[in-house]
Amino acid sequence: MDRNDWLAERFESHRGHLRSVAYRMLGSLGEADDAVQEAWLRLSRTDADEVENLGGWLTTVVGRVCLDMLRTRRTRREEPIGERLPDPVVANADGTDPEQQALLADSVGLALLVVLEQLAPAERLAFVLHDMFGLPFDEIAPIVDRTPAAARQLASRARRRVQGAAPAPDPDPVRRREVVDAFLAASRGGDFEALVAVLHPEVVLRADDGPAAPLIVVRGAREVASQAFRFRHMAPFSRPALVNGGAGTVTVVDGRPVSVMDFVVADGLIVAIDVLADPERLARLDLDLLED
Repeated sequence: MDRNDWLAERFESHRGHLRSVAYRMLGSLGEADDAVQEAWLRLSRTDADEVENLGGWLTTVVGRVCLDMLRTRRTRREEPIGERLPDPVVANADGTDPEQQALLADSVGLALLVVLEQLAPAERLAFVLHDMFGLPFDEIAPIVDRTPAAARQLASRARRRVQGAAPAPDPDPVRRREVVDAFLAASRGGDFEALVAVLHPEVVLRADDGPAAPLIVVRGAREVASQAFRFRHMAPFSRPALVNGGAGTVTVVDGRPVSVMDFVVADGLIVAIDVLADPERLARLDLDLLED
């Protein structure tokens, strides 16, 4: 095995972890892949023999790349943060796809990613690398050009904003699926009151139809039930899926995905629903569960 093959093999052993880091930093699967590819290019130009901890070195590189990408988003004054939903990670409901499982390990729901989008880039990096991946502040500090104490403050500030803003789901996946199934059954049956019964009084629904339309935000059980009731004709085409590791659905019509829905269930009620119905982004997702 020559040096390039040896280096590529070592890099591939870390790819899944690096993609997970980049996805949580960026909320975009395509940009996450770009960040990982940039890390490979930097590694290929480095004397890897001098790198004592390759995994830590690569994580740091990906963190720097993602931080630059987040800052560039703001500099270019792209879409205001929070106006688009992050990319969902979709897998079969049985969770047997090993590649998707690697990305979903210690998964983060769309509702939490939406909150992370509100953070300043340095806050997001400190929170993601420390709270989600356990990187010490001594290693985070150089990435954000801060002291370890200042990096700790960044993570703490981000943690306070995240806590309470992103609902914590029920730990029992079976119970979560039962509640989502009850929601779908009520939709299929056109039972408005049954829909209201499985929704938290302060439930929030966010629907992203694509850049041509503003993000739709609906709050309140009866209001969200009304929205679901309007689209009850689509319920028979919905099938179970894992969306960011949680109970979700993919709606498929004539072999084409028309929406991905992510549900957050807490205390037996649905507290948040995120719906991606952007045809262009849906077409880019790897939805292997389209096969019957």
